[in-house]
Amino acid sequence: MADRILVLYGSYRSDRMGIRLADFIVKSLRERGADAELIDAKAVGLPMLDRMYKEHPKGGAPTAMEELAQKIIAADGFVFVTGEYNWGLQPGLKNLTDHFLEEWFWRPAAIASYSAGRFSGARAALAWHGTLSEMGMVVTSSTIAVGPIGQSLSEAGEPTGEGGKALARSFPRFADDLMWWVEAAKTQRAKKKPPY
Repeated sequence: MADRILVLYGSYRSDRMGIRLADFIVKSLRERGADAELIDAKAVGLPMLDRMYKEHPKGGAPTAMEELAQKIIAADGFVFVTGEYNWGLQPGLKNLTDHFLEEWFWRPAAIASYSAGRFSGARAALAWHGTLSEMGMVVTSSTIAVGPIGQSLSEAGEPTGEGGKALARSFPRFADDLMWWVEAAKTQRAKKKPPY
């Protein structure tokens, strides 16, 4: 059975460039045999956080939240694709993530960042590392940083230019690291039932 990987993306902007990176990652993981699915925060459309999933009565969460909770629980690992806003976290992705807690436990997360400039979202990736760790995920050491995003990936999510070449070179290690942790976490979860 293929490993189930959710690729989470959080931009709400009208001219989204980071979706190119999210699409590239989904496609590339599928080519390696994973069951990868894009979770687009804008498409899911959760409201600003009022109540977490666990704070709703069983069966009483909004439909979109319930459906996403079940996907998170069934996942073997995650990739967070994040832009950098004023040196910080992308609010749409953070809001989507904060609706859940125990659902994330005991699975690995990898971070892929991007920006329009040369820093490639590295500061956002650093901020995400601590956040995801606090939420019960093991964050892989391999990351991807793409910038300038508009010159590194085409609209179809195909690598272009020098940035695209760098992405194509770095992706195999990024994916190998994630999948090693996916297998390790699956082994451990088989020994001990997660607390949800």
